[in-house]
Amino acid sequence: MAMANNKTKCFTCNEEKITYPCRGCSKEFCLMDLTKHQQILNDELNYITNEYNEFKQRINEQKQNRRNHILIKQIDEWERNSIGIIQQKAEECRKIAMGYLPTYFNNIEQKFNDLSRQIKQIHQENEFNEINLTYLRNELIEITQELNNSSKIFIKENSQSFISEISIILSAKSKFNKWKQNAITVAGGNRQGQRLSQCNYPHVIFIDKNKNIFIADYSNDRIVEWKYNAKEGQIIAGGNKQGNRMNQLNGPTDVIVDQQNHSIIIADHGSRRVIQWFNQNQEILIQNIHCWGLAIDKNGYLYVSDWEKHEVRRWKMGEYKRGIIVAGGNGQGDQLNQLSYPTFIFVDGDESVYVSDTSNHRVMKWRKDAKEGTIVAGGNGQGENLNQLSSPHGVIVDDLGQIYVADCWNDRVMRWCEGKKEGEIVVGGNGEGNQSNQLNRPHGLSFDDEGNLYVADFSNHRIEKFEIIL
Repeated sequence: MAMANNKTKCFTCNEEKITYPCRGCSKEFCLMDLTKHQQILNDELNYITNEYNEFKQRINEQKQNRRNHILIKQIDEWERNSIGIIQQKAEECRKIAMGYLPTYFNNIEQKFNDLSRQIKQIHQENEFNEINLTYLRNELIEITQELNNSSKIFIKENSQSFISEISIILSAKSKFNKWKQNAITVAGGNRQGQRLSQCNYPHVIFIDKNKNIFIADYSNDRIVEWKYNAKEGQIIAGGNKQGNRMNQLNGPTDVIVDQQNHSIIIADHGSRRVIQWFNQNQEILIQNIHCWGLAIDKNGYLYVSDWEKHEVRRWKMGEYKRGIIVAGGNGQGDQLNQLSYPTFIFVDGDESVYVSDTSNHRVMKWRKDAKEGTIVAGGNGQGENLNQLSSPHGVIVDDLGQIYVADCWNDRVMRWCEGKKEGEIVVGGNGEGNQSNQLNRPHGLSFDDEGNLYVADFSNHRIEKFEIIL
């Protein structure tokens, strides 16, 4: 019987020999060339290790002498080109920058330390291939670029003043903001119901400075306040069965809380009215409006989204005879001057209005006095890709202009930067479910003063708190 031929061609010498596979490159080598191939991999690992050590030295040098950082040099140059009266401003900016740079380096160091552990592990186990080395090189390139990319911290000049004034713009701050992916249930979570320990399709949340949570408890027709760390809430509006009497609510969808005067304004969606509760006394502010979302700007004007008329109006406090259209109002549609079933809204410091244009699966931004809006999130049809949304609901915008969206039917919260073609998943996105890392039709969003993210987990009948990673 003939002996079986188990020889194949060696990738390097191209001769028929007994060969051994390399899992990294999926090629076959004879024993001699396999040894050479392994040496090449060893050399590459040593090269990456040397680059890693050089990077370690660079970051240590910059940490020890932060005044050599390009941000500080920009401030120094501005100071030299100006006159003595602005020296105090320069020092103030230095303090902000010097206070921020440790956080800047700490975030890079976290990635750097993780890479260090992986390199040590590979050295110890002495089992690696091209896949491992490519990963290490890409990680090293990423953190090196992060260290070199000073454009994320820059100087903003105000050319309107006699002497150009500067301020520190920390646009990288929110870039590093991440949240633990497993949430803590801080309200509800005890199945659907009407007991004070339960929620029934919570729509929106408001967090005060003491981390007390105010909830528009939609199907319980009430507004409930949960004190910090409380096991149950207390009813502060409604809760007298569904109805349109003054002491009743019918499917509230949004709430604004003014704790200074103990007043709350409620979008009483089912009763088609905006109603104010003031020390348990009620007053109807706006009638015959299919209201959904509410917002107040810095001047005290009230904004209301009208689900039925596909528009957002602004109302002067105390004068509710006629509102001014600030978004939509041109019939239902998907043109830039139209909306289709707008829900939640947000107004920034420039009085720009952000609208969750739910049936168009997009978020629109209408600048003050604009005739049409711009798409700042979604707008690429309904879907689950990173450039798409599916029935967006809650929307909030942080101080750096980053837009957070409750992507309702995708069971996730997205973050979009204006002008970017796609967003990123902040929390959720692990399929519909009730586990701590899952959401089920998220609606309202809110941040507390520490940057923790709260989500009204609508169909799970609970409020979830995702703690920020510092």
